[in-house]
Amino acid sequence: MKNLLKLTVLASMVIIIMTFSACKTNSTGKSKELVQPNIIYILADDLGYGELGCYGQEKIETPNIDQLAKEGMIFSQHYSGSAVCAPSRSVLLTGKHTGHTDIR
Repeated sequence: MKNLLKLTVLASMVIIIMTFSACKTNSTGKSKELVQPNIIYILADDLGYGELGCYGQEKIETPNIDQLAKEGMIFSQHYSGSAVCAPSRSVLLTGKHTGHTDIR
């Protein structure tokens, strides 16, 4: 339970930092313009951590995803809500714990 709380606090801090870093001042510095970040979240069933070129895959070519990673950022620590696809998607989309969703 403490780890879940720490993870929630950490995720909230990341969102807050991303929101504030998206604020941009113009050349006069008087007014602020909110620039929305471009976020692409790729959710794929049965795709392992090392199966993309940007994470070290050498046999399967993934040039488009590798280009997105090169121009943006990649994450090296992400945890799935479940070991199988449907409950994992349910947890991601609802924000609930696997024990609190109806999809098993």
